[in-house]
Amino acid sequence: MTMIVGYASDERGKAALHLAGMLARSAGDDLIVCSVVPAPWVPGMARVDSEYQEFLAQSADQALERARSFLPDDVPATYVRHSARSAPAGLLEMAEQNDARLIVLGSSSAGVFGHIALGSVTDRLLHSSHVSLALATRGFRCPPDRKVARVTAAFGGTESAEDLVLAAASVSADVNASLRIATFAVWARPAYTTRLGTDSEDLVMQEWRSELDKTVNATLAQVQHLPRHPRAVETVIGSGTTWAEAIDEIGWEAGDVLVVGSSELGPVARVFLGTRATKILRHSPVPVLVIPHRRAEELAEQAAED
Repeated sequence: MTMIVGYASDERGKAALHLAGMLARSAGDDLIVCSVVPAPWVPGMARVDSEYQEFLAQSADQALERARSFLPDDVPATYVRHSARSAPAGLLEMAEQNDARLIVLGSSSAGVFGHIALGSVTDRLLHSSHVSLALATRGFRCPPDRKVARVTAAFGGTESAEDLVLAAASVSADVNASLRIATFAVWARPAYTTRLGTDSEDLVMQEWRSELDKTVNATLAQVQHLPRHPRAVETVIGSGTTWAEAIDEIGWEAGDVLVVGSSELGPVARVFLGTRATKILRHSPVPVLVIPHRRAEELAEQAAED
């Protein structure tokens, strides 16, 4: 299949290309590296508008030429300049025209290095895309021969989270990676001065873990009954007083990719992150794959039928 890379001639573009190269090599997909330029409008008498359009086109072509040097030779790619009313609209048009499975983007240069920061294009696509999004951390780089080694699914214990895990299992099987089902517990012990308070909090936490184990085990059983298994499956719980602590606690390695799902309250067919997924995304030290709710359901159904 095809992945669309939203390319910008800066740090974001390099990070997106490195991530796209790793994903495409792992899945055997091809890439379309796309630079979106504003669509032409009716030129004025002085032809200033047409000259500006020509300047934008030349700049985009030069940027795409530079992009060739950032992708390894074993990843098939085409380079396209596309005119659209906006960058998000142009990337969605390219995804639809090419039946793409994924749009790959870099992080905003205004964010923390090594983490994901949402720029205007990414934020818009997170609210409007029907296609899954792969987001590179700021400054992401990887060796030219790297493949995805492990897929971590962020599990929230809901029915849609089960679909997300099955979708992540399908992705893991596609790229011959292992699967990790991760749950995050952010909990700060209250400053009680009596043992009564702390004991009751501990009981609540124990009960939560007990119920969570049942749900995770049920989901794990579904994964193990899929026709195509991930290379290996494990479950982990990351806990801490902040989201950063909880996410760091499970440990991360080169070749890791984190998968999160869209909110059940958002538009069914389009990506729209809830507050929990947004916090996980912002604190992730590895690239994140965001799968829209309906797409997760489709992948889960396909995984059960393969």
